Amino acid sequence: VRALKMNGGVAKEDLGAENLDALAKGIVNLEKHIENIGKFGVPAIVAINRFPSDTEAELEFIAQRCRELGAEFALSEVFTKGGEGGIELANKVLNIVDNKESNFKVLYELDQPIESKMEKIAKEIYGADGVNFTKEAQKDIKKYTEMGYGNMPVC
Repeated sequence: VRALKMNGGVAKEDLGAENLDALAKGIVNLEKHIENIGKFGVPAIVAINRFPSDTEAELEFIAQRCRELGAEFALSEVFTKGGEGGIELANKVLNIVDNKESNFKVLYELDQPIESKMEKIAKEIYGADGVNFTKEAQKDIKKYTEMGYGNMPVC
């Protein structure tokens, strides 16, 4: 809740006050994360990290958006309850592992050049128009490729 409100423009010192408008602005960050997870062919689960100042309206706003996006979610209260506050989340994760299909894939072919892999990630995950490599980066990429790391995954 706090991170989404900060993404919506709330200053750290104001996070304790309910602010559904900022939450609505900041939730696009969560939406993008859910979209990105889907690109890898695995199910997403959202941990809604509850802090004492979070309101029921804020928690429900996030839960409803998760429902609309088809994302599993669970309340996580480890901040106030320690490990016991993470049991709901742990059970949801176990349920997903046991019952949902995962078709993990990377966004590129492993035999693509390192530069192509990096550009694909920058565009697909971060919304970049492209990537500009410095001379030093190009030198490093050439070295890693010559060392046999060219067909390794890039993240």
